Order: sequence, then structure tokens, then C-alpha cells
Amino acid sequence: MIEVKNLTKRYGQNLALDRVSFTVEEGTIVGFLGPNGAGKTTTMNIITGYLSATSGEVTVSGKNILEEPNEVKKLIGYLPELPPLYMDMTVKEYLNFMYDLKKVKLPRQKHIQEICELVQISNVYHRLIGNLSKGYKQRVGIAQALLGNPPVLILDEPTVGLDPKQIIEIRTLIKNLGRNHTVILSSHILPEVQAVCERIIVVNKGRLVADGATDTLAHDLSQDHRLILRAEGPEREMVHEIQTLPHVVEVYSLGEREKGVFELSVESEPDADIRRDLFALLSRKGWPMMALKNTDLTLEDLFLQLTSSDAALHQENEMDQDPADLEEDLAEVPSETEKGGEDQ
Repeated sequence: MIEVKNLTKRYGQNLALDRVSFTVEEGTIVGFLGPNGAGKTTTMNIITGYLSATSGEVTVSGKNILEEPNEVKKLIGYLPELPPLYMDMTVKEYLNFMYDLKKVKLPRQKHIQEICELVQISNVYHRLIGNLSKGYKQRVGIAQALLGNPPVLILDEPTVGLDPKQIIEIRTLIKNLGRNHTVILSSHILPEVQAVCERIIVVNKGRLVADGATDTLAHDLSQDHRLILRAEGPEREMVHEIQTLPHVVEVYSLGEREKGVFELSVESEPDADIRRDLFALLSRKGWPMMALKNTDLTLEDLFLQLTSSDAALHQENEMDQDPADLEEDLAEVPSETEKGGEDQ
């Protein structure tokens, strides 16, 4: 649906985007995550045709934004961080104005009415936009993005400045829109992205530093794959038996937490899920499992790690390095024997 290739944007000497590449499949809700100033809005503006890129290309449904800008814009509904509303118009006047501006071909009244019902603004249809709450203004902004029924929706910070109740309402609305639209949600609010999106793309200082499914990204990027088990049973025997399970790397006791209840650290191979085997072993031995948790990074931990200067630079270098270059680098590292010879 959307393909971004080596997108670069410069403002004079400032590099806002540096070779950003990603694809968004049809019918998915993707979170575009990053700290303020990371390049999220710049990317959104280039995809929508509002800004031109210094280099790279963007295609939507196979259409290039530079070669067929009008055709691409028909496919995209865009809600900027500050919705383009006219405060002295009523909701009715504004949506009819935007309908004409976008040259929508669908039946006017029926189409506008359906959108108003979808975003729940029918009750303020005849009111001045300037008199509406921030939450309703956001809804009106989303309504204008839906005019013409575009297959792609790009929402830039859609819940900024809203109260908790309004945030929940807008999140629910975005989830509903995701059933019939491809949605890119730009945000720096972690709970929002985690609650709404199926996939997360993380950018920092104009570089793409992570891309993966919301549920597994933190696990995939965690270096430590360790379970903390609390179970009732003989300490040494539990350590020994768990150590014999397939894909278990290391087991050791963290001590007694309750009478007869011990906490064990269980490290597994990176791509192995040993929870079922572990549960089966404990059940077979009659050792009650009192608690089990993993030590993978939380999404918040991951975000802080990826957007801190040193970690982000390391991640970018890993993503950029060619495997052949990596082999050359490793070949240049002296062996222990060579090191010893040098020291003598």
C-alpha cells in the first residue's frame, strides 16, 4: 500500500531525515513513534505531498507522489497535528466546503452524514467549530480526512492536548477506522501507540532505529531472555530438573521468598519459548507455580534505549552495516594468540 525508499530531507545543513525506508501493508494500523523532533511530521508531510523530499521516493498503491501527486492525494486522508479548521464556520459549512475543495464525487449529503455518524459529531453538526471542545475539534478534523473515503489515513498526534476521556474516545475511533482503512498514527505517546497499533516504527534523529510488531518488538530487541520463576518445592532439585529442559541455558536460585517457596532465574536461548515445557515439568513434579514473569524490555524501556544517543547510534550502525563489511571488521580483530604474542 505505502512504500518509502531511502527518504532524505535536508533543511540547509540540518538533516531532518536520513535514508528512511519502510513499507505499510494494506489494512494495518502502524504507529510512527519517536521523540519530539525525530522526523515524524516531516515524514508524514512528504508522504502526503505537502513537502518534497531531498532524495528518495514514496509510492502509494504503486503511484509515485512526485510523478502523480494529485492521484496520490486522492488516496490519502490527512489530519495534521493542528487540524486545518475554520473557527467561524459551522461543522456543516466546513465539511461541505472541504467536500468541494477535495472534489469528492460521492453523494454529498449521504456521504457527509455517514462520516458524522462514524466520528460521532452529528449532535454538533450545526454548531460553530470555534465553540467546540478540543475533542470535538479533533473529531471534525478526522471527519475532513475521511471525505472521499480514502484508503489511507495519516494522523499526526491525534490526541495531543485532549483529556483522558477524549483520548480513549479518539483511540476507539481510530481502531474502528482501522477496519476499513490503512492507518499511520504518528505519536510520541507510548500508551497510545501500544493500545491502538499492530506495528511500530521508531525513528530518532531522522533515522529509522526499529520496526516490528507491537507485541513482539520489545522481546525481539531484548538482549536478555530470562524468566523469573517462583515455585514451591525442593530448591536444588528444581534447579537441576529445569536445567535439563530443552533450550535452557542457565538456571540458578535467587533465594527463598516464602517458606518453602524459591525464586529461580531461568535463561533460555533467544528464539525459544520454554514456558509450556516449564509448566509441564512443574505439574509433573507437583511443584506449585506461584509466579512467572519475563525480563524482556517494556515498550517504555525500549523507547528510551532506542532514542538515547549511544543506543540509537549503535542500533543504526547495526541496521546500516553490510554483512561483508562486518566479516571484514571481524577478520581485523586479533585472536587471543595474536594478542598474547603482541604482549610478549
